[in-house]
Amino acid sequence: MLSSLLSNLNYGTILLLMLLESTVIPVPSELVVAPAAYHAAGGGLNVILVVLFATIGADLGASINYFVALYVGRPVIYRFANSRWGKMCLLNQEKVEKSERYFDDHGIVATLTGRLIPGIRHLISLPAGLARMNYWKFLLYTTLGAGAWHTILAAMGWYLHAIVPEDQLEQTIEQYNHYIVAAILSLVVLAILWFVGKHYLGNSRR
Repeated sequence: MLSSLLSNLNYGTILLLMLLESTVIPVPSELVVAPAAYHAAGGGLNVILVVLFATIGADLGASINYFVALYVGRPVIYRFANSRWGKMCLLNQEKVEKSERYFDDHGIVATLTGRLIPGIRHLISLPAGLARMNYWKFLLYTTLGAGAWHTILAAMGWYLHAIVPEDQLEQTIEQYNHYIVAAILSLVVLAILWFVGKHYLGNSRR
């Protein structure tokens, strides 16, 4: 089913796949948004709508995780992570705990920066729900983080259209992963610096 969706990308499938990616189902966003933007560069889709629908999907999936964590609590989430179904989703308790530590270390800004970090991205909404973070603030930061991530992927896909044949696209995207990581880390550092600067500036004015 997944391969069929990937081979027939449109706005609906982009939204659905990014919804799944933001829950606990291992859908690689690199192989959804970048190819969609690749086709947009050829006139098949609108690249702005690609980013928009991908981000809406991410918001919906993250909201599912948020409300599940809010209402079922940590023991049930850990039980699922350690279950056979959790392992089928490439999930385990250690990954959930890692996302919780990241959230604890960075506070609510983790909801934004966590959307940019592989391995954390699709789970960061769980600790937000467990911590009972304000939902609208959670949604705002999730939208900003997911939008930034999808913009990076879309820019890469658009760029690759001019230099890479379609049958080599997936392999090339995997080769470009280190550039993606560098861009992500830069954005995370800038976001943290901005929030820290805003915090200290606000305190100095009191």
